[in-house]
Amino acid sequence: MTTAPSGAPAVGTLLRTWRNRRRISQLELALRADSSARHISFVETGRSRPSQEMILRLADHLDIPVRERNALLVAAGYAPHYPERPLDDPAMGELHACLQRLLSAHEPCPALVVDGTYEVVAANRAVALLLDGIAEELLVPPMNAMRLTLHPRGMAPRIRNYGQWRAHLLHQMERQLAVLRSAPLRAVHEEVSAYPPPDVPGEGRTNDGPAAPFALPLVLEHGGRTLSFVSTVSTFNTPMDVTVSELALETFLPADPETAAYLREALTP
Repeated sequence: MTTAPSGAPAVGTLLRTWRNRRRISQLELALRADSSARHISFVETGRSRPSQEMILRLADHLDIPVRERNALLVAAGYAPHYPERPLDDPAMGELHACLQRLLSAHEPCPALVVDGTYEVVAANRAVALLLDGIAEELLVPPMNAMRLTLHPRGMAPRIRNYGQWRAHLLHQMERQLAVLRSAPLRAVHEEVSAYPPPDVPGEGRTNDGPAAPFALPLVLEHGGRTLSFVSTVSTFNTPMDVTVSELALETFLPADPETAAYLREALTP
C-alpha cells in the first residue's frame, strides 16, 4: 500500500477524465470491463475503492499510457505496477541490442530511436545525412531530435518546407501533451516553438513546399541535392516498462526515386 501525494487527483477523478477523453459512457466501459455502470459510477465518485486488478483492467480498455496507469494505481493507494528502469540499467542490455538490429535493418534509410522527450537514444549510419551542417553544440549528447530539427543552427536552414514540417512537429507534441502530464516534454515544446525561423536567403525556405501524394514529406537540401522523405513511427506493442513504453523508432523513407537512389549510393561501401 502506498500513499498518494497530497493534493493529487483521486483515482475516480482520473478515471472519469480518461473515460471522457475517450468519449466512452459508463455503461460502455462497464460492458467492456465486465463490470456494471453502477460500480463504475461509484468508483468515479469515490464511493467505491477499485481493486488493483480493476484499475489495470479499466486502464487497458481506456488505452491509458503505461506511465499514467502507474499514476492511477498510486492515486488509489497501490504501488506502481510497471517498473521504470533507466536505459543504462544492465537489464536493458537486450533492449539496446534489439534497437541496434532494428536500426541496421532500416539502412540505407535514416532511422533513430527517441525517448518520451525526444532525446536521441540510438541512430543508424544514415542519420548522418540529416545531421550534415548542424552546429556542434547541438550534437553534444544528449541530443534532442526536436531541437536538432527546428533550431536555426540545426536542420532548419536546409528544410525547404520548414513551415509545414514545423507545424507538423509542434502539433505532434501538442497531441502528446494532451494525453501525458509531462513537464519535461512541455519544456521542450515551449523551447522549440519559440525558435525564430531560419535566417536563410532565398524563396520558399520557410513556406509550404511540395507535398507527397500520400503523406507530408520532409524536403531537405543535402550536398546540392534536394532529398524528400516521409517518416514512419513505430513503438513497442504491450510494453511492460515505462521507459520502453515511451520509446519510438522513426524511419525516414525516400519519397521519390531520386532520394532512394541517393541513399543506396551514399551508404554503399
